[in-house]
Amino acid sequence: MSENFGSSGQIQPLSIGNVVSAAVRLYRSHLKTYLNLAAIAHLWVLVPVYGWAKYAAISGLISRLAFGELIYQPEGVQTASSHINPRLWSFLRVAFQVGISLALIYLGLAIVGGVVAGLIGVVLGGILGSSSVIVITTLAIIVTAGIILLGLTWFYSRWIVAEVPLAVEENINGGESVARSWELTKASVFRIQGVVLVAFIVTLPLVFVLNYIPNLFLIRLEPGTAIYSIVYLISVIGSLIGGVLIMPFWQSLKAVLYLDLRSRREGLGLQLREPPSQDFR
Repeated sequence: MSENFGSSGQIQPLSIGNVVSAAVRLYRSHLKTYLNLAAIAHLWVLVPVYGWAKYAAISGLISRLAFGELIYQPEGVQTASSHINPRLWSFLRVAFQVGISLALIYLGLAIVGGVVAGLIGVVLGGILGSSSVIVITTLAIIVTAGIILLGLTWFYSRWIVAEVPLAVEENINGGESVARSWELTKASVFRIQGVVLVAFIVTLPLVFVLNYIPNLFLIRLEPGTAIYSIVYLISVIGSLIGGVLIMPFWQSLKAVLYLDLRSRREGLGLQLREPPSQDFR
């Protein structure tokens, strides 16, 4: 990994491909530790409020562990947890703040997209006539979906590392961590969108098998039947397994992005130890 992150005291900016490959290598190098933490986090989701806070905090914990490996200052789980646990509710605040913001933005974009699509439909309907309803409807759907997708990915890219500063930096609260993400990402949105797209493609096969396929079967089944209940249970279990497998990859990706963003904006502000002569232990 040392060829990607430079030598002692220096961090080299990463390309989109290097960010994703670095996250994959982190994930593979610490598979057991990260999967154990992800499994615990998903079990906590079953407990309202406090469990959700634990889930958010463990997500930050994985990013902190990954970040420590990247700067050649690794920590054990217990040591890292001593930094994370006192900030439990701050992690929940970050999750809610970003989640609610994205939900409101989605609603706003859906309204804007619907208005734009409606105007396109009226204009094209007047030009092409009622015989082109299918073409007009399809185009309106594509325009609406495009506006929503581009808008959401833009805002998500601004908040993608929202919990990482809280996990890594000292003397920072949840609101400041979200603001820190917004500041760090302001000159790199399109590159981050590229990273998100590539990462999504990397995880798509797993998501498709564990999440999408069971849901496709559910569409064809009648609710309330025994077979529907069985397939639904399989779908829930598959979603949980998929979440456990994918969560460490995305949290590692956020750690790499955070490091890269800081190196681009702050230069040598990060102090590194002498890197090891080979990849992660």
